[in-house]
Amino acid sequence: MFIDSHCHINFPELRDNIKTILENMNDNKITNALCVSVTLDDFPGVLELADRYDNIFASVGVHPDYEDINEPSVDQLLALAQHTNVVAIGETGLDYFRLKGDLSWQRERFKTHIRSAIKSGLPLIIHTRSAQEDTIRIMKDEEASKAGGVMHCFTESYDMAKKAIDQNFYISFSGIITFKNAQDLRDTVKKVPMDRILIETDSPYLAPVPNRGKTNEPSNVLFVAEKIAEIKNLPVEEVAAITTANFKKLFPKCHLS
Repeated sequence: MFIDSHCHINFPELRDNIKTILENMNDNKITNALCVSVTLDDFPGVLELADRYDNIFASVGVHPDYEDINEPSVDQLLALAQHTNVVAIGETGLDYFRLKGDLSWQRERFKTHIRSAIKSGLPLIIHTRSAQEDTIRIMKDEEASKAGGVMHCFTESYDMAKKAIDQNFYISFSGIITFKNAQDLRDTVKKVPMDRILIETDSPYLAPVPNRGKTNEPSNVLFVAEKIAEIKNLPVEEVAAITTANFKKLFPKCHLS
């Protein structure tokens, strides 16, 4: 079986077709999916899906791309994290690719999430793009290793992956590893130990080959697993078993179907 460790099936592109999405997951042996929050305003929709479907889980957090919105506090995140089906804090982190200028607010938001994860005992889901140095520095300063977590949709260097692994983090790869121009990332996949790898879609974005350009969905995580199997020279069944075991270890609050 396969698990999509990061998706956004509450987004409009997928939410209105949820029955078909779940049927496609079943057809491709995708047993579970973690639906990840990006704002506090959209969190109720994330939670509603997790409450309605036994094989869907939720996180709570605010993505670094959103400025001038309802800013989370530690107490607020802790309260929302008490829900049975909330299994992680995030996604959070730093993104210096999309936004420029004074991003001190982004760094403060990141720290708030790390502190919330440590206090709640839940793992962190970290988004990082073009912010390697500050991401790793803040993780160290705030002792993110106490919470552990995952660097989701990883596209940075192996050096950063190694530093994150050293802080008790997993590395999650998406459909990007199937893209023609992603050889550097495939080289990173080759170096990351299997016992530290998760698979994800980040749907509705980043559909893998052979569905690139289409709306992505959790069933496509199968193609991510197949590419990892090719890179690692392993049977895809072994990749499925290991990444599922990794997911269970990282998210112990999940009751897997």
